[in-house]
Amino acid sequence: MNTDSDIYSSSGSQKHRATPYQKKTLFASTVGYALDGMDIMLLGFCLPMIMTFFHLDNTQAATLNTITLLGAVIGGIIFGIMADKYGRVKVFSWTILIFSVFTGLCAISPNYETFAIFRFLSGLGLGGEFGIGMTLVSESWPKHKRSRATSIVALGFQIGIILATLTVTYIGANFGWRWAFAMGVLPALFVAWTRKGLKEPEIWQNLKDNNDNKIAVHKLFRNSSTTLTTIGLTIACAVQNFGFYGLMVWMPTMIANELHLPFSKTTFWTISTTIGMVLGIIVFGWLCDKLGRRPSYIIFLLVSAISIWFYFHQTDMTILIIFGSAIGFFVNGMMGGYGALLAEHYPTDARSSAENIIFNVGRGIAGVAQILIGFLATQYSISYALALLSVAYLLSAFAFCFLIPESKGKTLE
Repeated sequence: MNTDSDIYSSSGSQKHRATPYQKKTLFASTVGYALDGMDIMLLGFCLPMIMTFFHLDNTQAATLNTITLLGAVIGGIIFGIMADKYGRVKVFSWTILIFSVFTGLCAISPNYETFAIFRFLSGLGLGGEFGIGMTLVSESWPKHKRSRATSIVALGFQIGIILATLTVTYIGANFGWRWAFAMGVLPALFVAWTRKGLKEPEIWQNLKDNNDNKIAVHKLFRNSSTTLTTIGLTIACAVQNFGFYGLMVWMPTMIANELHLPFSKTTFWTISTTIGMVLGIIVFGWLCDKLGRRPSYIIFLLVSAISIWFYFHQTDMTILIIFGSAIGFFVNGMMGGYGALLAEHYPTDARSSAENIIFNVGRGIAGVAQILIGFLATQYSISYALALLSVAYLLSAFAFCFLIPESKGKTLE
């Protein structure tokens, strides 16, 4: 397996071609995150059918999302720690198996309470998958391509949105929501390939051979400098998730309720924004490897803050659709850097713990923060509430300026 030390020829020029192992880790992690995205979006797309079937009110329906998120936060913490102790590939397989099986079981739920329990249990696996997959790629790819590699993994979620859309359109619409969720059990088959085709990263295997693979979550706070970095990264992850879900959940509602436009217009906006997100992730991963982590994030965050403020004061649908791509590009493009960014600030025995705990705690904070958007939307308007997302992006930019150090080119410990 190629490591950071063997990517140079004798003349000093960079010479790296991805090895079969590196390609496998990238493929496995990207597919894993795609399945993660598919599972989450299946619930969102099928929710109207589920509400009708179980006779749910809006509060009960919203609780299903909250329960899934709670499971993701808890699962992220537990499985992140376990991956540092027992191995990335092994625990990665467990997480996919868990959310696959319990998503499939949702299809046979006899009532709302059972469905909610299965969503919580599937959330455990969902929360664990992200950080472990990112750790697997970060530890197997060279430092000069690390951010670009993890940005490809981040694209997996967008692929998952497409898979969920196709599943609901062709299966859910024709055969019912139960059959759509039944399809969610198929990713369990992917586990067999993962366990057979992947070995643990060399950097972690060396740790295990020396019997140093101990639980080391305390290293996220080992000194004042690391503690400030952990706080800064948590703020950044919270803002990233807050912005994404705020945009993708509330914007269609604003289009329908405040602009009084048909659902088809929402679809065009979603397509435009998603295309922008995909392009943003690809460009951002490249930019991080070229310019560095901090300048790339600060540029995107400041542009996001300014753009969002002006964007959500627009009322012309043509402008909203056209510039939706630009908003998606900057707001979600930053997902292309988090896998590498989180990996580079912590040692191998705490890396998976850091990836999962920081990202999922941020996701949990973002979930609670959605209540603020709901409150402001009720008191004023959805467009007013979404415009205030600008403040969140400025807060994240502050974290990168004063709390999060540069880590471009860092050799993993």
